[in-house]
Amino acid sequence: MHVHVAFTPDELAAAPTGVVIDVIRATSTICQALAAGYERVLCAAEVEDARALSGLGGVTLGGERLGLRIEGFDLGNSPREYLSVRTPTLAMSTTNGTRAIVTAAERCERVVIASLLNLAAVIEAARDHGDDVAIFCAGVKGSFALDDSYVAGRIVAELGDDRSDAAEAAARLAASYPTALEAFRASRSGRNLINHGSELEADIPYCARESVLDVVPRLTGMQGVAAEIRA
Repeated sequence: MHVHVAFTPDELAAAPTGVVIDVIRATSTICQALAAGYERVLCAAEVEDARALSGLGGVTLGGERLGLRIEGFDLGNSPREYLSVRTPTLAMSTTNGTRAIVTAAERCERVVIASLLNLAAVIEAARDHGDDVAIFCAGVKGSFALDDSYVAGRIVAELGDDRSDAAEAAARLAASYPTALEAFRASRSGRNLINHGSELEADIPYCARESVLDVVPRLTGMQGVAAEIRA
C-alpha cells in the first residue's frame, strides 16, 4: 500500500482510496452528524448549491463561511451542533472541507471522511481496502493547513512504510507535537476559532478527541454537484 499526502486541494493527487481531512471543522462535523443519526450528508462546494438542496424536503442546512454560520442556514459548522438529528438529510457547504470532498470524488474510486474523532475507524477501513491511499488535506483557502496535516500524519504513521516524501513529512510533523490539542491550537484554523470567541474556541478540544466515534463516512455517489456521504 502506497500512501501519499496532498497538502493542498490544488495538488493533482489520485489513488483508489481517497481520505479527506478538514479536521477544524467540516469532516469532524460530518462524522459527528452521521454518528448522531443523520442518514446522509450532501456536501456542496458553493453556498447556493447547498441552499438549492433544501428544495428536496426534509433537509437541514449547515455550514459556514469564514468560520461563521451562513445567513439563512439552520446550523453552522460546529460538531457540537450535531449531537441530535433534525431531519434525515443534512446539506452542507463550508469554506474548505466540502469543496475538498467534491474534488476527491472526481479523483478516487472510493472516498472516506476522516477526523481525529474517527481516527482508528478510518485507519482500519483503509487497511481493509488494501489499495493505495491519497490523503487530501482541505487546507485553508488553498494553502497548507497545520491541523489537517497533523491528522494526515497520524494516519500515515499507521498505514505502513511505503510513503511518498509528502507522507513522510506529514508523519514527522505529527510526531513533533506532544498532543493533537497543541497542534490544533497552533494552527491557523485553530487561531481563527480562538479569535471568534470562547463559543467557537470550544470546538478545538472537541475536535482534538481521538477515536471516540466508530463511524466511517463514505462517498456513495453524486447528487448533481453535491457529494453524498453516508456511514
